Amino acid sequence: MAKEFPKSEIETLWCPWRVEYFEKETRNSNFLSEAATASNDPEHLVITRRKNAFLMMNRYPYAVGHLMAVPYRKTAELSSLGENEVIELWNLVLHAQRLLRATMKAQGFNIGLNLGESAGAGVVDHLHVHIVPRWAGDTNFMPIL
Repeated sequence: MAKEFPKSEIETLWCPWRVEYFEKETRNSNFLSEAATASNDPEHLVITRRKNAFLMMNRYPYAVGHLMAVPYRKTAELSSLGENEVIELWNLVLHAQRLLRATMKAQGFNIGLNLGESAGAGVVDHLHVHIVPRWAGDTNFMPIL
């Protein structure tokens, strides 16, 4: 008898390092604002700073190399960003792609925002762009964004 393809096991995103995040009784929902004003970038996982936005690693990534581009200004509304903030934010997304291609040989990317609690935003009041590297054969994008 042929063995059934283990579809559910293969499509399940395996990231045991996120257990620490889910086990926390209280989560710091202000970590993006704290990283924005911090002077110790390595402690806050900040890897690049610009005038209006910064790039940081995700402390509890869904996939290795998961980065986030974040405006310094705390806002939940994409439409409230000024033109310079939008340009700089997307330039950091491009910078992140270059870094991940060079260092991790990323073959593709999921790039997006979760705006609002109903959209899955973990931090509802401080928008940020997720840059998630992808490789042929890894899991699908739906559990990531």
